Order: sequence, then C-alpha cells, then structure tokens
Amino acid sequence: MIERCDIAIIGGGPVGTALALALRESGLNIMVFEARKPEEQNADPRALAISYGSRLLLDKLGVWKQIEQVSPIKTIHVSQKDTHGLTLLHAAEMKVPALGYVLPYPALQTSLYLSLQRTKVAYLEGASVSSLTSGTAGATLVYQHEGREHHLETSLAVVADGGKLLETSRPSKVSEYGQSAVIAHITCAMPQTDTAFERFTAQGPVALLPYKEGYEIVWTGSHTQAKEMLKWDDEIFLSELHQHFGDAVGAFLTVGKRSSFPLRLKRAPDTTLPHTVLIGNAAQTLHPVAGQGFNMGIRDAWELARIILRAEPAELGMAKMLTHYRIARCVDRNAGIGFTDGLVRIFSNDLPLLKSGRGWAISALDRLQFAKKYVAKRMMFGANG
Repeated sequence: MIERCDIAIIGGGPVGTALALALRESGLNIMVFEARKPEEQNADPRALAISYGSRLLLDKLGVWKQIEQVSPIKTIHVSQKDTHGLTLLHAAEMKVPALGYVLPYPALQTSLYLSLQRTKVAYLEGASVSSLTSGTAGATLVYQHEGREHHLETSLAVVADGGKLLETSRPSKVSEYGQSAVIAHITCAMPQTDTAFERFTAQGPVALLPYKEGYEIVWTGSHTQAKEMLKWDDEIFLSELHQHFGDAVGAFLTVGKRSSFPLRLKRAPDTTLPHTVLIGNAAQTLHPVAGQGFNMGIRDAWELARIILRAEPAELGMAKMLTHYRIARCVDRNAGIGFTDGLVRIFSNDLPLLKSGRGWAISALDRLQFAKKYVAKRMMFGANG
C-alpha cells in the first residue's frame, strides 16, 4: 500500500518541527519523520545560541515562553589574542532586550515537540527514511517504522536534517577546516553576566556563551589538539584554557563533561530539486563561529512556510514555488556562508601582517557606531533583516 501526504518533512529536530508548526493552520496533510526516539534527542549535550531574530520567530510559533533555562546575551565581547583588538556589541545600542540567548537543545526541542502534539500534524518517532526519489509528478519516500517498510508519495519533500539521502545523486560541496570543536560547561571566578565572548586565536576561535552560573565553551583547534584536550584532566584543561583565553572572567574553576566534533563547511549545490527542498543542516552546515548555522536554519523554515502558505494548492512542490523559495533565501544564505567562512580563514592563522591588520580592524569597528550596528543587525536577523 502506498501512503500519501501533501508535505513530508524528513528530520524532526528544531528546524523541521518549526516548519511543521508554522504550517499547522494550513489545512495541508503534513507528516514529520524523525529517526531518533525522544530519549535520544533529549540526550543531546549541546547548548544553542539563538539570535534575537530567531527568538521573535519562535515567539510567533507560540513556543518561546514555554522554553526553560534561557540565558540572555546582552553584550558580545570580540577580541583577538596577542593584540589590542577589541570591540563590544551591546543590545542597548540596538534597542533590543538581548542580542541573543543561550539555551539547552533538549529544552527547545521539547517545547517545539509538545506544541506540535497539539496540532493535526503527524509526527513519527523512530521513522528512518532510507530513500528519497524526486520526480516530475512528486517525490517518493521509503521509510522504516516499527519493523515495517513503508512507501509514501508526497507533493513536497522537505529534507531538514543531514541531507544524506541525496548525497549519491547530488553530493554536497565540502570544505575542511582542519579543526574540531571541544564543548563543555565551565565555571569561573568572575563571570560577566549576560556577556558572550568570541576570541580569535591562531588555532581557531574560542567562544564563551553565558549559561546558568557559568559558560558554555566552544574551543576550536586542530583535530590533534582537540583529541589532546579531551585527554587532559580537569586541572590541566582549566589551566590551558586560562592561558589560551586570558583573564577576562578570572580563573576557570570547574569543567563539566567534554565532547568534540569536527568542523567543516558543507553546502548543498542546490537547495531545491523537483518537489524537494533542503533546509537547515541539509542545505548548509556552517562553522560555529558567530553562531549563525542554527539561526539560518530557522530562517529557512520560516521563509519556506511563508511561501507555501501563499502558494495555490496546485503549485505545491512545483517549479514556480521552488524558484520563489530559492530566490528568497539566496542572499541570506550566501552572505551567512561567506561571513562565517571568511572569519575562520582570515583569523585562524598567525601571519604577522594579517595579525596586526585584524587587530586594527576589530578596534576600528568598536569606534564606528554605524558599522557595529550593521554587524549586530546581520547577526540578529541575517542579510535579509
């Protein structure tokens, strides 16, 4: 038996679930496929950096007030190691309550999931999609659920997580940075409430994101350096971090469980195929510098929902609708990719001429109010903001 629906969303993480929520009043038959069980999703150790713009979108979806353990970012402290380069971005200068927020991945996922359960959208947990075929008449999925194989036809397939289904026919463009990120929760002697730190170093950026009584740290280095960081005992880790980061928050006191993941730029050559759209990490996976990846995914979902709601039913998944989406996301997508990729390549080296020029540029940014506001606005709302 072949099942049918109007929209099939592959990936029930925050981006896919946000899209489904945005379409909950559309009257369309929507199915969300998530391979992981709830306990697997809630075990995700990451803390997410949510921009103010993403907070507004989540508020429109009716989920923001339900999210617990949210820490605001009211100031962003940007510096470069071994230079006097420094700039400060303030929420007050932008006339917003916060530039962004830090919250645990499970808290956001749970809020989105519970909100979706109150709709007519079908959410299949433990449903693994093994095949996706795009054709002129629609898209066809093969998925496994509760020990059985199912076939489904849909007018529009939205790949919202990973994009591995299309790698054979449409491989992504991958740029390796030669870096990995080590993440952990730390406490320190002099935490600066509501202040996030982005410090550029020759081995890669290190970010401190305010969360609870301390910070979530994202410390990048070569793959070899990251492996060594995971082997250090707590005392050595905290001492090395202090030497690497500096005295801005005083001595580092404790560090929680550490984990590591490789960093690369992964970009799908096309975000649309016949009756198929790629959004979020399926469309682009970015370096975590400046915290743009997840926020771009939320904007992908919001824009796609807007275009679906404006389209005639017969246009769902057709070339006209897909072209509108691709054009609408082109500027923001390319600008976000170029911004994060450029930061990594320009700052992750120790070339003397570049080093002095970078320090001067960071300090100059702090003195140019119009430039600071431009950068802050782009970080909050993307290039279309």
